[in-house]
Amino acid sequence: MPYTYPYPRPNLTVDCVVFGLDEQHTLKVMLIRRNLPPFQEQWALPGGFVRVDESLDAAARRELQEETGIQEVFLEQLYTFGAVDRDPRERVVSVAYYALVNLSEYAIQAATDASDAAWFPITRLPPLAFDHDRILQTAIVRLKGKVRYEPIGFELLPQKFTLSQLQKLYETILGQPLDKRNFRKKFFKTDLLIELDETQTGVAHRAARLYQFDEQKYLQLKQKGFNFEI
Repeated sequence: MPYTYPYPRPNLTVDCVVFGLDEQHTLKVMLIRRNLPPFQEQWALPGGFVRVDESLDAAARRELQEETGIQEVFLEQLYTFGAVDRDPRERVVSVAYYALVNLSEYAIQAATDASDAAWFPITRLPPLAFDHDRILQTAIVRLKGKVRYEPIGFELLPQKFTLSQLQKLYETILGQPLDKRNFRKKFFKTDLLIELDETQTGVAHRAARLYQFDEQKYLQLKQKGFNFEI
């Protein structure tokens, strides 16, 4: 099917902010080093142009896999960035997404137009290409807000975790200490934690009990209007 629209129009891209939490509970973002101009050799968010025959979600997942090897992750649309001068090449509008992964489960690898891919703490970032610093800051604000009313934080944890790991996750994202007793009381009240007959292994201190998030129960409760709030 030919495209013969007679008027100038902007190009469309997707950019992905991928968050991960390491074993030291440091919140990180995954960046790629651009292999092509503009901003060649500069760090940027993974992303690229949307093909005419694919949806926005499909484009975001494709670019993420092509540039980093990451696939099958929690991915949600964030915001649309359309400043006229955001791309020095031409008029480009970008639809940004954010993703959450468990660092221990995903090995990243640079591909296509990326010469390198690496994790960076969100507090120690290199200069970013385009307007990607603004996109990243918008994603951080969204993550801090949404983690309070939707259990997306579990995407950053191992499948089996301790209550201390869960609390540290929230403290890291929110950037503030939380009262241990109140935090656990709130979570147990949701009835979404499955207590396992397992404890930590390979730790020097007393092994703590392990838990899992009951995703199926959450989805069932959500359909009935359940309000998750921490």
